[in-house]
Amino acid sequence: MPAPFPHCCSLQINNTCVPGGREKIGKEKGWGGAKMAKFTLKAENFCSFLPQTTSTTVGKAFAFRDKSVGGSYFQLSPARPSSLKFRVLCGIREKEGVKKEGETVPAVAPSHQGVNGVRVGEAEQGGGEVGFDWNWPPWKNLPPRYKLIGTTSLAFVICNMDKVNLSVAIIPMSNQFGWSSSTAGLVQSSFFWGYALSQLPGGWLAKRFGGRKVLELGVLTWSCATALVPLLAGFMPGLVFSRILVGIGEGVSPSAATDLIARTIPLQERSRAVAFVFGGLSVGSVTGLLLAPALIQHYGWESVFYLFGLFGLAWTISLVTVTFSHNETDSSSHEEEKSQGSSLEELGESMNDVPWKAIFKSPAVWAMIYAHFCGSWGHYNCLSWLPTYFSEALNLNLTEAAWVSILPPLASVFVTNLAAQLADKLISSGVETTTVRKFCQTVGFLAPALCMIPSAVDLGLHPWQVVGILTAGLALSSFSLSGLYCTHQDISPEYASILLGITSTTGAVPGIVGVALTGYLLDTTHSWTISLFAPSIFFYLTGTIVWLVFASSKPQNFSS
Repeated sequence: MPAPFPHCCSLQINNTCVPGGREKIGKEKGWGGAKMAKFTLKAENFCSFLPQTTSTTVGKAFAFRDKSVGGSYFQLSPARPSSLKFRVLCGIREKEGVKKEGETVPAVAPSHQGVNGVRVGEAEQGGGEVGFDWNWPPWKNLPPRYKLIGTTSLAFVICNMDKVNLSVAIIPMSNQFGWSSSTAGLVQSSFFWGYALSQLPGGWLAKRFGGRKVLELGVLTWSCATALVPLLAGFMPGLVFSRILVGIGEGVSPSAATDLIARTIPLQERSRAVAFVFGGLSVGSVTGLLLAPALIQHYGWESVFYLFGLFGLAWTISLVTVTFSHNETDSSSHEEEKSQGSSLEELGESMNDVPWKAIFKSPAVWAMIYAHFCGSWGHYNCLSWLPTYFSEALNLNLTEAAWVSILPPLASVFVTNLAAQLADKLISSGVETTTVRKFCQTVGFLAPALCMIPSAVDLGLHPWQVVGILTAGLALSSFSLSGLYCTHQDISPEYASILLGITSTTGAVPGIVGVALTGYLLDTTHSWTISLFAPSIFFYLTGTIVWLVFASSKPQNFSS
């Protein structure tokens, strides 16, 4: 077999030839042509290192050797056929020569020394291994907890897309079927019936079976139910039932996400993790309100439900390929899931193991319950009725009303990240966690309350000024994600999903009562102040008082 020419090598990967491979590598590493002349070139599966004048077939265990220096070699060796991954094995003298020539080698174990961050491990008979790995997809090497947070946040994006689609589609649906405001309120509130019913069971299921499994089931349920809405729209009981199913699917998701975060994210990163995951709700609102009007205008209101339902199904199907493998999940969660039984007797016993009495004796828990109720009253009513308010009170058409409705959640995306960064920075600098949570939640309540006053009281402002003030207030309400929504994990990581299930159950009541009541009051009083803004302001203010007096992030051992 002919020896390679000293300076005429080329690198071929997947049948693509890179001329001057030896010289290029040598110059980049500063090793020089003389050093690079001492190597063995071995190709396996898909890689080969070939001299320009030699033609050959790429095959397994195929190599060229420069015999001028015995005992030294330079080798490309095995990789899986499906990945661009190879190893370079170099003689020990070359590796030492590299170090002598000024290359910085991290101080790690001898079997894993590295050159410029490239791993070097001892190979056969004194050789060294330099590992190169071209990985795809780009998130493959991310820590498991980051991939977990990313995929969960994407699920929450789809979650709110399926939640806000009806708030836009309700206008043409009401015109087509002749619904009054009370009937429209009934249809929209039916989502929250399922949402309320699934909160506590969702928290228990997440603790029992792991948050990831529950989240997958939830996304699948609400996506299928969303796609059924156009088929059942003319039959009111069926339409209400489909929206209840959407609520059930989305209702288990917050508890599932809370369980995942509590088990895998350290305290110093928790505010950012919660903000990133639950911030997906704001992104989903923006995306849904952007897409829905155009889809309705060109393809009819039915297209919104078909397309958004398809997004959720695609997320569920592709989850296995785009996220981490099961054995990459947090070890404590993995062990928890492995030890779980599925018989009805075991499920009943595990339900009895939850320290319900100790949980409901805690004043901090009751503060979270009432704060969640108050925040949800303002949030759900604005989410459901603002497009109609902008259309009727500010005389905007459907497209304009939807575009204006985008502004609050769009601004919330930025505020959420700023609040999370601030909260984590304060905690890391030594500020007491309870103080940080109280501050964030106070901002999240007082800001929207104050900014609703110009809408509740006729101050003669231009409609666009009203829009701007409402946008600012609702955006600042996102401080709650670094307040209330972190407190469940702060006081008890073990029962965080249960706690969120408890508070979210009461937090879903405004979706049932408040949304329907707003429609009823609007029909009877024709006043947006009485029906929408005054009740929201009341609950924001009383929620602030209760939170400041009773809230706490001090860890509590409910089991004892």
